[in-house]
Amino acid sequence: MEFRPFSYRNIEEFKNDISENRLDIPLSLNTEYLSRKVKIGGFTLANSLAINPMEGCDGKYDGSPDELTFRRYERFSRSGAALIWFEAVAVVPEGRTNPRQLWIHRNNVSSFRKLCGNIIENSNKEFGFTPLLIMQLTHSGRFSKPDGRPAPVIAAHNPYLDPMLDIDENYPVISDTELEQLEDKFVEAAVLAKEAGFHGVDVKCCHRYLNSELLSAFTRKGKYGETFEGRTRFLLNTVKKIRDRLGDDFIITTRLNIYDGIPYPYGFGVDKEDYLKPDFSEPVRLVKILKESGMPLINITMGTPYYNPHVNRPYDRGSYIPPEHPLEGICRLISGIGEIQKNVPDIAVVGTGYSWPREFAPFIAAGVLEKGLAKIIGFGRQSFAYPDFAKDILSGKGLIGTNAVLHAESVWK
Repeated sequence: MEFRPFSYRNIEEFKNDISENRLDIPLSLNTEYLSRKVKIGGFTLANSLAINPMEGCDGKYDGSPDELTFRRYERFSRSGAALIWFEAVAVVPEGRTNPRQLWIHRNNVSSFRKLCGNIIENSNKEFGFTPLLIMQLTHSGRFSKPDGRPAPVIAAHNPYLDPMLDIDENYPVISDTELEQLEDKFVEAAVLAKEAGFHGVDVKCCHRYLNSELLSAFTRKGKYGETFEGRTRFLLNTVKKIRDRLGDDFIITTRLNIYDGIPYPYGFGVDKEDYLKPDFSEPVRLVKILKESGMPLINITMGTPYYNPHVNRPYDRGSYIPPEHPLEGICRLISGIGEIQKNVPDIAVVGTGYSWPREFAPFIAAGVLEKGLAKIIGFGRQSFAYPDFAKDILSGKGLIGTNAVLHAESVWK
């Protein structure tokens, strides 16, 4: 299937392209599925739409949210989405991916409390419900640039990623002792997030940041590498420590890479013989462990924006022409996320990959929910470009600027 930019004039062309290329992308005209409530522990989402974490890189230098940050989340609070998954917030200054990335600490928790309060007030005033607020906690690992210059912290050497940052074979990897100490930094940040009013935290484990890189640390020696137990130790230890500290009423989750798209033994969730093929056996095993530990919710993704952004977020405009049609990438995301949901049916899976289809995204989202391939639909780039997306979808009029809903009714078979 050749690469093709988005050029569909109507949903019939879109539907035909999916069919002609034999892609398993479900479509449904019944967007009422997106209005379904979803129970997450003791919290009930008012609908099945979420805003996925997207960084604005517009915080203050001390890590506090700045004017543009407040403006962005005010827009999100009026979106109508029942789940607002906050962008990455660093747990230590050296783990920031840029000098303006958010970073929570004791001296700025009040600014995050104000941000949470504004969101809850706006949403209740406009829609009559409180959205679930999840703070994504992160360490940027090899992509750390706290002062604007690369300052990589690596879990293992990687011949596919090291050259991008001129990392040579003598560059040190983070030690087991440092990782143990970092687990406790995540706990401290989670405590502050709860004080600020968040309902839960995400121990970020995706896109090849530090925690995600550990999952693929097959070549790392010591207790945080080689075996499945070693490579998942940091994530599982951190989740347990936060739960032990904050109890079962506080939601602990993760945004998890289930497929890196990097050759074995340097990629997680990849076929050992052909890295272009996913192998979801370890991701499924990990999610089952997380569910058994009490995790009610998980956000699933793939790839990395630094190596294979078309896997991470299908697109038709970027730094290179993707080697596949964006619909193939969407199909991979939907099917892979669906494997997690089907194998762990009692966890609420948040899906991703819905921005490229533009005005046709609600029909894919409805089809995914109808087939049980996820329980919540997350929008990332679309939420930046169109913060009212959820309100307009749930109202039944579709995304403004198109007549997709009316046209769909006329051509649907």
